[in-house]
This record gives sequence, C-alpha cells and structure tokens, in this order.
Amino acid sequence: MARIIVVQHSDMCRPGRLGAALGAHGHILDVRRPDRAGAAELPRDLEGVAGVVSLGGPQNVTEGLEWMAAEMAMLRAAHEAGLAVLGVCLGHQLLAAALGGEVRAMERPEVGFQPVDLLPAGRDDFVLAGIPWSSMQFCSHGQEVAKAPAGAAVLARSAACAVQALRMGTRTYGFQYHFEWTRDMIGATSGSDAELLARAGVSLADIDAGCGAHYGRFAEISDRLCDNLAKLVFAANPGAAPR
Repeated sequence: MARIIVVQHSDMCRPGRLGAALGAHGHILDVRRPDRAGAAELPRDLEGVAGVVSLGGPQNVTEGLEWMAAEMAMLRAAHEAGLAVLGVCLGHQLLAAALGGEVRAMERPEVGFQPVDLLPAGRDDFVLAGIPWSSMQFCSHGQEVAKAPAGAAVLARSAACAVQALRMGTRTYGFQYHFEWTRDMIGATSGSDAELLARAGVSLADIDAGCGAHYGRFAEISDRLCDNLAKLVFAANPGAAPR
C-alpha cells in the first residue's frame, strides 16, 4: 500500500471523491492540517511517502503565510524526487508557485460551473483519457496561475482562467477546478464564502441551478479523472528516478 500525504487547508475542502478513489485503489491517506498547526504539521522528510496531494482552501498564495512556504518546499521536493504530486485549486496555485510559476488575484472571481476546454496537450494526456474536450467544471477561486512554471504543459483553460490544468514531467499535476467535490461539498463550501460569491456576482440560487443542470455529468467525468489519477499517477512506483 502507498502512503499519500494529503494537505487539507480547511474543514470543508476535503479529499471528497478523490479520497474515495485513492482509498478504493488501496492507498493510505495521511491527512495534515497546516492551517491549524502550522508548518510543523508537515512531514520533515518524504521517506516512505508515495505521493502528495494539496487541496483547496480559502487562503491566497499571495498572503505569504509561513506554513505556505513550508508546503511549497515540500511540493517542490516531492516533484524533484519523482513522487506523484497533485494540487487542486489553492494546491494548484501553491504547486505552480513552488515550481517557479506566478500567481495573482483575478479581476473577478470564477465561481460556479464553467466550460473548461482541453488544450492540445490535454487532449493527448493519458490522465485525461476519456475526459471530454469541453466539459462543465465547478470553479471557486479568486486567484489564478498567471504564468505556468517553465517547462510545464498547460492542459486546459476556461474563458476567465488560462491555466485550468497543468502537468510537470509525468507525475505532477495541477487542477484549478474542483473535480474532487461532491454535491454536498459544493453547497456547503460555496455557502461558507459570501464575500467570494458577492465579488463573483453569483448567488447560492445560481449554484443550485448549476448543479441541477450539470452535476450529473460532472460527477461522471470527475469520477473518471479520479480513477485515472489513482491508477496512473499514484500507482506505487518506489523506483521512480528523480526528475
């Protein structure tokens, strides 16, 4: 069994369907909460670790919190060691910043179901096999990756966000959209951030309507992505060479 460090940044941004998929494939999730306990909550080294997942959260990379610097150092070390690395939303931004990319505030937050299009690199990516070239994905972010790290393949974009997904090497992925969220998580997390909703010009009624229209297909696509990640990226590979 592979032990995966999961960095959670709030009570609501949980592993969700991604955690279920990883568990179904025999992986052990070691959940850490640096937002509560600070940098000391993160592992001192990555011995015995097969991968790292950095989830979303209400914080912003540009806040420069002490534990964020430690988390970015861990993400960079995991990538350099050839481990499986995945960032989602805030985690996507932390990963990009850790590897030399740039993160900035958006003029208007992107909240709710949005059309996300795969770019040529995404259409050919093995982890995105079976994912439609255009699909409705759930977004909830006020910052974005403004510049991908050097050498990164940008896999997907939306009208408001040019870097919705990226890959570095073969086992490091970042996704801005929340493919891991369940229906309950979408409602609870969206309802907890009235300020973000207001800045985006979106209401909870809009979120509910979007779920009514898109959640069923979104869930199918998201489950496929989670399964691909669990089988193809987080498969135990202790002999992986550093990149």
